[in-house]
Amino acid sequence: MDEKGTLIRRIGTRDAVFIGLGSMIGAGVFVAFAPAARAAGAWLPAGLAIAAVIAYCNATSSARLAALYPASGGTYVYGRERLGEFWGYLAGWGFVVGKTASCAAMTLTVVTYAAPGLGQPWRSVFAVAVVAALTGLNYRGVQRSAFATRVIVSITLTILALAVVAMTFGGTMRAGSPGPIAAPGAGGVLEAAGLLFFAFAGYARIATLGEEVRDPARTIPRAVPIALGLALVVYAVLAFVLLYQLGPDLLGRSADPIAEGVARSSWSWLTPAVRVGAVVAALGSLLALVLGVSRTTLAMARDGHLPRFLAAVHPRFGVPHRAEVTVGVVVALLASTLDLRGAIGFSSFAVLVYYAVANAGALTLPKGRVIPAFGLLGCAVLAFSLPAVSALTGSGVLALGAVGYAIRRRFAANVR
Repeated sequence: MDEKGTLIRRIGTRDAVFIGLGSMIGAGVFVAFAPAARAAGAWLPAGLAIAAVIAYCNATSSARLAALYPASGGTYVYGRERLGEFWGYLAGWGFVVGKTASCAAMTLTVVTYAAPGLGQPWRSVFAVAVVAALTGLNYRGVQRSAFATRVIVSITLTILALAVVAMTFGGTMRAGSPGPIAAPGAGGVLEAAGLLFFAFAGYARIATLGEEVRDPARTIPRAVPIALGLALVVYAVLAFVLLYQLGPDLLGRSADPIAEGVARSSWSWLTPAVRVGAVVAALGSLLALVLGVSRTTLAMARDGHLPRFLAAVHPRFGVPHRAEVTVGVVVALLASTLDLRGAIGFSSFAVLVYYAVANAGALTLPKGRVIPAFGLLGCAVLAFSLPAVSALTGSGVLALGAVGYAIRRRFAANVR
């Protein structure tokens, strides 16, 4: 932190890519495939392709805007600068609540895979301990968090590669052949795409750390598509291997599809390592998610949309410590009450709204309007293709945020 209270620029391209991957891999690989398969069946790859196209549009819009506005807050800043204060606020509110739900989902994933038989109240105690440990790591400084993310992503990718080899060469893939490919209908494929978007939502996490990136005009536009492309390759390989190993029905019912796929191969001895990999991946995702949510909270607190005491930057560690601790407390509470799959749908809806604002902001730039226009339309379609409960809950929380904004504006006008 410098004498003006701004954050230190010390993240390079490599760390930026690993932070993006750390946000995606844990969520997408170990959580989103099963509900997406229930929606789309054997057409799961089609849903993945649609989610990837929309993610690419969003990534392109986010990268262009991040290069122009390299400050903490991501689309909260872009919406405010390009569309007006309300749209920036709505994007920030959607990001904070949506990704806080994602943090809870990742916490629950850690607890589920690390201690599947654990009952209450110890399950909640374990969840709180996980959140406290990750919050403490972020509190110590972003550089340590970036290093830990590199290690976690490397371990996760190694485990996933071994799982693919086991399912491919383990000699049992023919048992899970998906058989005749029955079309689930456009609604099922779009619902799967909306759920799988949860798996891509970390690709632009580095944009929320814009104030801490070295040479942001060069680093951010390079890091975002690299992270997105690497994650897509991993997801596509796993989607096809899992469909042929388990079949769409069993894949849709499985609580831990990758571990189950390996367990049904002749390499079943690798299953415990896969379960450990799931825990490591979820921890990596949680690490990067808390990092991004706290930075958007910092930006909104600076502008008075959240309590201003959250805008403090630690004089020694150079991090928004009050925002990080507050986010950690909220995540710990949610992890004790939320359902894992419900959290995925709610998070996807809120984050799709967030990126819709990013695309709308990119439409105001002088060139390249086709991609943000397609991204804006795609975000709207996927958001309302999600399960009705997720769409209604997400709409209600966003409306609540809009009401809070209006009350604050009216109060400020009366004070003046």
